[in-house]
Amino acid sequence: MNFLSIGSRRGPDLAIDLGTANMRVMVRGEGVVFDEPSLCYYEKKSGQMKLIAAGLDVLAMVDRVPGTHLVRRPLARGVLQDMDAATALLAHGLTSVIGKKPSGRPPAMISIPADATKAEANALLTAANDAGFGRIELVREPFAAAIGAELPVRESRASMVIECGAGTTEVAVFSINGQCRSRSVRLGGLDLDEAITEHLHLRHHFLIGKITAEALKKHLAEHGPGNAEVQIKGRSLHTGLPGTLTLPVSEFHSVLKRHFGRFADAARLVVSEISPDLAADLLNERVVATGGGICARFLAEAIAAECGIPVTIANDPHGCVSRGLMRLMEERAA
Repeated sequence: MNFLSIGSRRGPDLAIDLGTANMRVMVRGEGVVFDEPSLCYYEKKSGQMKLIAAGLDVLAMVDRVPGTHLVRRPLARGVLQDMDAATALLAHGLTSVIGKKPSGRPPAMISIPADATKAEANALLTAANDAGFGRIELVREPFAAAIGAELPVRESRASMVIECGAGTTEVAVFSINGQCRSRSVRLGGLDLDEAITEHLHLRHHFLIGKITAEALKKHLAEHGPGNAEVQIKGRSLHTGLPGTLTLPVSEFHSVLKRHFGRFADAARLVVSEISPDLAADLLNERVVATGGGICARFLAEAIAAECGIPVTIANDPHGCVSRGLMRLMEERAA
């Protein structure tokens, strides 16, 4: 692969979907070449934190590390919370894609939440620079998601995307290649994991770990409403011992309704702020739910019920931001 130098004025050859849960790296003309969890593993020695591993190798270590070790996420609620971990993860992705001895500093396109502040954007630029990248173009995630979901954002009619991430959920309306209105809710799939964990703790006095909570969330998304049952492994607070809890899927309906209702409220506010003609456009199935951090089906149902507009789930919803970045990167290179 040939990469452009930092001084080139052509478009970037790399695009990065840097999410709270996962990071994807795309190469122009090749697609996704790197897809790993946004995790870094550190060991504390003599008061200093030493990086041991990043990405996929860290996944199995979550909730299993000894006291002198720590698993850190670079992002929280969709924005940087840990500069060192962000730099380490970006460097890991860059090394995995182009090798340990890159020629020059490759320019890249990186996604960022729509409501990110200037300080948050500057922090991301600094982390990318420290990781070895050259010139960086920042792209708002809802716009990339809308492009990846094939919404007609360049037409003179409204279309709306609800991008559901692990740390943040964003609602945006587009028309004539511009963003008309948007709202961000700093909640996502990881918060649903926590809500499920808290429900089991308070109602059943049963503790589960982060990996189990995520697996349970995916199980609920696959089975939906019905009489199915789910087996959950964890630790009973009554006995202090490992155990298995068997519950009906319907047990979690109230948790899901409460969680997704917050995003439906945000969508209703966005719709109420646009012009009547733009709002009317949304009745023609021009609303799409995307993202991998949340169960898109539950979100679509909640918004359809709250706003009275049909909501479509995008094809491969978790890959919409990546596909959008790829298309924007190809356009910049044309």
